[in-house]
Amino acid sequence: MEIGQTVRVLRVRDRIPANVVSKLKQNPVGVIQGYRVVDGMGIGLVVKFDEGFSTWFFEDELQAEA
Repeated sequence: MEIGQTVRVLRVRDRIPANVVSKLKQNPVGVIQGYRVVDGMGIGLVVKFDEGFSTWFFEDELQAEA
């Protein structure tokens, strides 16, 4: 996945606050804004949403939009 690519959130892990989960249920589509080292070995993807917030996801939590 690349910066600028539109993605859909397929699932989330328990690290995300309930209010963000609620927003994602309304609109799970966003744009990749960058990368983040998440645990010393893995890379996360920072996704920005139309509602003006952003958060990071593991690649297996996202799906590229056509």
